[in-house]
Amino acid sequence: MRRPVARKLSVLAVSAAVVSVGAAAPPAPESTAVEKVPVAVGYGGAVSSVDADASAAGIEVLRKGGNAVDAAVATAAALGVTEPYSAGIGGGGYFVYYDAKSRTVRTIDGRETAPLSADSGLFVENGKAVPFAEAVSSGLAVGTPGTPATWQKALDQWGSKRLGTLLKPAERLARDGFTVDGTFREQTAANETRFRYFPDTAKLFLPNGRLPVVGSTFKNPDLARTYAELARKGVGTLYRGDLAEDIVDTVNHPPVDPGSGWNARPGDLTAKDLATYRTKSQAPTKTSYRGLGVYSMAPSSSGGTTVGEALNILENTDLSKASEVQYLHRYIEASRIAFADRGRWVGDPAFEDVPTKELLSQRYADSRECLIKDDAVLTSPVAPGDPRNPAACDASGTAAPTTYEGDSTTHLTVADRWGNVVSYTLTIEQTGGSGITVPGRGFILNNELTDFSFTPASPDVHDPNLPGPGKRPRSSMSPTIVVDRHDKPVVALGSPGGATIITTVLQSLTGFLDRGLPLVDAIAAPRASQRNQTTTELEPGLYNSPLRARLETIGHGFRLNPEIGAATGVQRLPNGTWLAAAEKVRRGGGSAMVVRPAS
Repeated sequence: MRRPVARKLSVLAVSAAVVSVGAAAPPAPESTAVEKVPVAVGYGGAVSSVDADASAAGIEVLRKGGNAVDAAVATAAALGVTEPYSAGIGGGGYFVYYDAKSRTVRTIDGRETAPLSADSGLFVENGKAVPFAEAVSSGLAVGTPGTPATWQKALDQWGSKRLGTLLKPAERLARDGFTVDGTFREQTAANETRFRYFPDTAKLFLPNGRLPVVGSTFKNPDLARTYAELARKGVGTLYRGDLAEDIVDTVNHPPVDPGSGWNARPGDLTAKDLATYRTKSQAPTKTSYRGLGVYSMAPSSSGGTTVGEALNILENTDLSKASEVQYLHRYIEASRIAFADRGRWVGDPAFEDVPTKELLSQRYADSRECLIKDDAVLTSPVAPGDPRNPAACDASGTAAPTTYEGDSTTHLTVADRWGNVVSYTLTIEQTGGSGITVPGRGFILNNELTDFSFTPASPDVHDPNLPGPGKRPRSSMSPTIVVDRHDKPVVALGSPGGATIITTVLQSLTGFLDRGLPLVDAIAAPRASQRNQTTTELEPGLYNSPLRARLETIGHGFRLNPEIGAATGVQRLPNGTWLAAAEKVRRGGGSAMVVRPAS
């Protein structure tokens, strides 16, 4: 039975506004010394990202009359400067846009693609899978970047400013520098060994051979020049011009330090691969939850189908009245089942017959929901069902384990004064991507092709995520926008975190929509992540709480994960106001800003 939530959402809006009293955007968005705050309420639009300089770049655009799409591109470009290990023009992502005038949601698939020469044995040598740690830092792992094409496609369809104008804040930030924080230094330290394999990477990110010092100014003049070139020549230079030639040469001849002893396997990226790359404009996934419309990314991402299926499984449980143990138990089991189906059915639809509509049907969810018991835990890995022929409580198939995905990536959310909204997740895959910097260009290339299965996940089940020529690897990115019965936005959010993106978005949505948490608290709540594995990951706030023992009595097993995801979101409030929310602590805390703060 579907229950209305309009009254609850009005209460959430009031409580959220109370939480955010005093939160404000800085008066000078062009400054690099910008204070981070996790929540802000006001007028004229809102931006939320993991980084204050990036959020400020988006606010600068909104203040100068740009719309949500313009601000999202400016924010993403700035994140390529300050979050270079998570995103940048060497990667890809998924862009979800709500158009206020037509009250519709549209999406762009800007996922990286495998070379046209790739086949299912891309990561197989001598009959065995290449070790993951070796594949990551190699040309073999690099897919054709999709981020610049995504920016141009979004601007062509829905933007109001030129790309060159929107790159200016990021170009300035790269040229003048930003202040190094603890997270940037820690991420550099975690990658120091492999960064030293590649002289251009070491020169840029280990200045004078040392880790960057917290509080120092980090400059990237090469990236500033690259942005200026993109502004001047357009993104075509990355796909058909001088920059394209540099990328192809770097992938096929990784500039490795010969003294390091590192085997940086070459890739087989060609000029044709870049010249023929295209983003995909496609319909979003949609499911109805508590009378609301939940929109997200369709395959090649598994985010929309997996979050949507899990919500449909939870639809028949009144989570608002459930105890904390009951809520977490149901949420964990719904995630487990949805991931079982993801592993069997979701891949690049240009190569695989993905039953997207059937995976999102309430009929199928009901056939899977009956597997959940209040006093017992499903044994992982759970077998997938057949969404085309649902059979109630069927668990007789062969399970496919969840493959590894890098846990980096970044997410931003934007709203403008006209009511347009963007939820955008972009990535270079794991923290530090491939570790390979394009010489003289100031950005790291992705290792996105390692999101493919290296070999079949299960010998007895078809794996839809094996490599192929021009194929997009399956993703978990889940940029999401929720609308009410009148097709007006309620909330938009997303997160980085590899496969944990799906569970982070699901838990944040249910915390906000069902449990009555203000958006900033739904984002901050300690997380659990179950991905059809024998144990569920818990952050310390749950791992060290009495809830863990109570869930273990039902049969749950757990392992500790210090940090899961780094979400951001925006919420529409009454009278033209917006609330922006970001992390309070994760990744050093996020940055929420509005154009004109509410008093």
